[in-house]
Amino acid sequence: MSSSINKRFNTRAGRAFDVFNVLLLIAVGLLALLPFLYVLAGSFATEYEITTRPFFVWPREFTTTSYESILSSDVIVRAFVTTIVVTFVGTLIQLALTALMAYPLSKTDLPGRGPILSLVIFTMVFSAGMIPTFLVVKQLGLLDTYWSLILPMAINPFSLIIIKNFFQQLPVELEESAKIDGANELQVLRHVVLPLSKPVLATFALFYAVGIWNDYMSPLLYLNDTSKWTLQMILRQVTAAASLTPEELHSEVPPPAQGIKFAVVIVATIPVLLAYPFLQKHFAKGMLIGSVKG
Repeated sequence: MSSSINKRFNTRAGRAFDVFNVLLLIAVGLLALLPFLYVLAGSFATEYEITTRPFFVWPREFTTTSYESILSSDVIVRAFVTTIVVTFVGTLIQLALTALMAYPLSKTDLPGRGPILSLVIFTMVFSAGMIPTFLVVKQLGLLDTYWSLILPMAINPFSLIIIKNFFQQLPVELEESAKIDGANELQVLRHVVLPLSKPVLATFALFYAVGIWNDYMSPLLYLNDTSKWTLQMILRQVTAAASLTPEELHSEVPPPAQGIKFAVVIVATIPVLLAYPFLQKHFAKGMLIGSVKG
């Protein structure tokens, strides 16, 4: 069987098909990569080159003025540190709450399991909306606090269902063996289930982290104190402004109008790109293994 398949793809038509696929994937990859390369090159280019050259991926004259403006800006540095802390704490909380809810729902003999799962699926189709969510956050006293960026989206129903399905596929004998040794449910979850669930947890840790990192709507709605703004809010202000003065940036280095925008975009993008390779090996396995069986 394998030899016949190999012969089929070794024909002239098969080789042409392979070449076409390679060229198509290269073209799609370039379409996705070129805008990022342009922004990266623009962050190191002079203001004159940015305004006179419509597109380039290598600046004629390198300059670090934009990054000097960012590093000397208290506003951007504080927003960057705030975003890192909120993303780290939020990801841990969201993973913990999701796992604590998914584990009992993975037990088919749990009383009320059906109605609870129906409510979870209902939230995937219908959401409360912006105004009701804002009113709930206000009534809970979370306005102008970092908790308003974490708790309203603490449990994603799609993530919950995938993790629940993953827990269901784990061998029941391992849990029963731990219970015979005297472990309770939380100990089983911590010492047996979670260590075996690293692929799916790593996958959704990446999803949660990217979601929090890229979220600018929550800070826009819930944070009135500009000193608590995250990096995405600063990015929004920078890209929306025609130009920024050193006073607005709290910086001693005059920023180029366009270069500072490109530099902030790069600063906001690089951490996610650096985190992805560490979780890549778990990504495909975590997504597939939890979505096969319901």
